[in-house]
Amino acid sequence: MSGPVTATSAPPRQRGRSAIALVAGLLVGVVLSLGTDEILHVLNIYPPWGQTMSDRLFMLATGYRIIYTVIGSYVAARLAPYRPMWHAMVLGVVGLVVSIAGAAAVWTREPPVGPHWYAVAVALISLPCAWLGGKIREMQI
Repeated sequence: MSGPVTATSAPPRQRGRSAIALVAGLLVGVVLSLGTDEILHVLNIYPPWGQTMSDRLFMLATGYRIIYTVIGSYVAARLAPYRPMWHAMVLGVVGLVVSIAGAAAVWTREPPVGPHWYAVAVALISLPCAWLGGKIREMQI
């Protein structure tokens, strides 16, 4: 009899697949977010890069980042060789750490990169959205 597969007891092949799942989920979220940003700049919905946007446009960015974070976490959970929720939540923790670091880097920048609420919101959505992506995958299993 064998026990449950854990990150430390998983065979190397599964650890590799686990890493691929996490990288794929991260890339999906980043590419969708930055791609949408670029499209909105090209369509002149967003001002040119480097110019501050209105709060309304930052709310739009927050909205699609929520959706893309859920999708990225779902992808990680879907591709995970075991423990889909764990993979989704690892991605959520990575997003939380990166967003806190980003917020700290620009918090006192002059001119401001954006409103403080946006930096806080991006950090706060990381874990709930990751959980939702993992939960969607778990409901499919």
